[in-house]
Amino acid sequence: MSKLAAQDKFLDLSDYGRPFGKFLANKLKDTRFTPIHVTFLFGVSGLIAIYFILDGSYFLAGFFILLKSGIDAADGELARLKKTPSYTGRYLDSVFDIILNFLFLMTICYVSKTNIWMTILAFIGIQLQGTLYNYYYVILRNKSVGGDTTSKIFENKSPEALPGETQKSVDILFLIYTIVYGTFDKIIHTLDKDAYKVKTFPNWFMTLVSIYGLGFQLLIIAVMLPMNLIEYISPFFILYTALIFVIIGIRKVFFKV
Repeated sequence: MSKLAAQDKFLDLSDYGRPFGKFLANKLKDTRFTPIHVTFLFGVSGLIAIYFILDGSYFLAGFFILLKSGIDAADGELARLKKTPSYTGRYLDSVFDIILNFLFLMTICYVSKTNIWMTILAFIGIQLQGTLYNYYYVILRNKSVGGDTTSKIFENKSPEALPGETQKSVDILFLIYTIVYGTFDKIIHTLDKDAYKVKTFPNWFMTLVSIYGLGFQLLIIAVMLPMNLIEYISPFFILYTALIFVIIGIRKVFFKV
């Protein structure tokens, strides 16, 4: 099952890892590997990238950051191939992402001259950017006929466990998810509280929004590292956050409720 109906598919600039993700998922579909195993695997790739940042091997760090994006696409693909969607996997994936984002920036701060407070602001900015992308994307997915609705527009309560997972694991991961993402969700929902009422978003608009997708953010970091622009990574993402208001403004002007 695709995340979106055919007419709603768009050029997602953050989803360049999808071809590799599909390839890996197809290789694993007849094995004992589960989507959760793949989620842990992308976590390992992220940790290897951190090691290479500490080592000063920025080209290799960039490679493993991009590999992480490719593997990240594989867990959902594998879940769809095996027809085993789960909230456990959905929340675990998101929790791993925010932890790795924090560790990437803190490691960059450690090996560079970046101020700690600038790093924290960059982390907040990255999370707000990603939240805006996910907000609009999940709205589109939930309104798309036949689309994937595992992710909800508003995560207000722990969902009922799907076959193959326990309610306890869903409840625990939902709690962790709301702790680490709740504030960012509330900020974005407050900035554009009526977005969910829009019937749909055109493809060109979603392509624009995809510059805030996690994959595109990681691509920027992976490119800046070997270019010896490590000192500028955090300042860049702080300034990049300003586009949130531009994108929300476009939504409110052109796609009114």
